[in-house]
Amino acid sequence: MEKDREEKAYQWACVLCRCAGENEDFLQDFWRRLVRSEGVYREFVHYLENRDFLCGYKVQGYDVVDIMVWQMDHFKAQLDRGRNDGKDNGDRMLLLALDTMLKMEGDPQYYVNLMQTETGTDYEGKYQ
Repeated sequence: MEKDREEKAYQWACVLCRCAGENEDFLQDFWRRLVRSEGVYREFVHYLENRDFLCGYKVQGYDVVDIMVWQMDHFKAQLDRGRNDGKDNGDRMLLLALDTMLKMEGDPQYYVNLMQTETGTDYEGKYQ
């Protein structure tokens, strides 16, 4: 049963990476890090099976939805500057949030600092 779940998870990782515009190297690196992380892997599988966020795992108090919201500010900022680069791709946003959470496990303070100091373009004069 667990082997079947892992195979489904890997197949979904392949599809998610492809839909997000990522290559095979990204997929293999992402998968390697994902299966090493019990918490992020559990979040990934929960989303696969339920199409909903578990939010049961946190790094320095931040869950995957917190990361996704922070990243959306950046995606919106890119759109405000006239750059899209596929950032409106929901699969990409999900994948990058999970990827950031994996990176955050290795260097939590770096990402906490970014999330606490970087925002989108929600206030007047930010880019002056």
